[in-house]
Amino acid sequence: MAIDGQEKPHGYYLYKPSHILPAVFAALVAISLILHTLQNIRYRFWRVTFFISWGGIIFTTGWILRCISSYYPDHLGLYVAQAVFIYLAPPVYSAAAYNIVGRLMNYLPMHAVLNPDRVLIFFVYLGAAVEGMTAAGAAKNAAAGKELDEYKKGGQLIAAGLILQAVVEMLVIALVATVHRRAAKADKVTTNVQLVCFTLYGTSTFVVLRCIFRAVESFEMFDKLGCTENCGAILSNEWYLYAFELGPMLIFTYWLNLLHPGRYLPRQKHRYLGTDARTERVGPGWRDRRSRWETFVDPLDVKGMFKGQASHEKFWENPEQWPACTDGSFAEGTASNVKNQGYSKENVLLANQA
Repeated sequence: MAIDGQEKPHGYYLYKPSHILPAVFAALVAISLILHTLQNIRYRFWRVTFFISWGGIIFTTGWILRCISSYYPDHLGLYVAQAVFIYLAPPVYSAAAYNIVGRLMNYLPMHAVLNPDRVLIFFVYLGAAVEGMTAAGAAKNAAAGKELDEYKKGGQLIAAGLILQAVVEMLVIALVATVHRRAAKADKVTTNVQLVCFTLYGTSTFVVLRCIFRAVESFEMFDKLGCTENCGAILSNEWYLYAFELGPMLIFTYWLNLLHPGRYLPRQKHRYLGTDARTERVGPGWRDRRSRWETFVDPLDVKGMFKGQASHEKFWENPEQWPACTDGSFAEGTASNVKNQGYSKENVLLANQA
């Protein structure tokens, strides 16, 4: 947007915004949201993939607001709202991937890099930081008007959020790759584990691509401060937004629809894959002998690595102590989270007892 207050034929937009495309893509995002919701209900996987549906609500709202804003390009409130909601959705979608990483580590505790429960907390807090900076930056940027300083501050917040999110996604990829490599080294990469790993590689890569696009857009924005025309390819052409913002996130959400983790990982946190890579057991969950604050300060247990003695209990080394699941195995494709389709109430009781 121009920040010098000059009258522009397209209001706060540097181009004539499309009326049709936001409506079409709002419908596509909404369809994906409905599919996610139905699958979450079917697999009863809300605790892990709740953020997919929440992100879908935000993203759908953003594109609906953009459609309305395209008819009222001079309305500042609508312009700010659509920008904020569209910026907010990707970090929320990413939170679902963080939860999936944690559940994967619960399923393969012998190959976990850190306490699976800390994975969720650590990445969700980072995601909240990204969300806060992104929302504040988008709001400042969109509402800057003639205030150059406010415009710059908004851009700086957005850039910081983008950099942090890209770093977080690279950490996610590194964590998954480490678990994947350890499982492969132990010859324990089952079909369901491989599908989950490749899904996480793909979805995180698309988020990184989106961050790169937004970063390039930010740099172009700073370079073209105050312009009203010929403001650079990205700022002056709407199709970049659809190709590099909407496109990656739409693929992200439909990918998770196609390969929903509720099909491949158990909904029970205490259910893990045994060392034979076939039998699944209900264990006690990750038990760390350190205090809570020590696990936050040193989530990777670096102190234990130097001592040559892990601080957590390796319960999987004593399989005879933990009951085997009686409803099949996700590793062999014979277990299911769907009620009355192989999901045993007995295993729920075993998990509660463990």
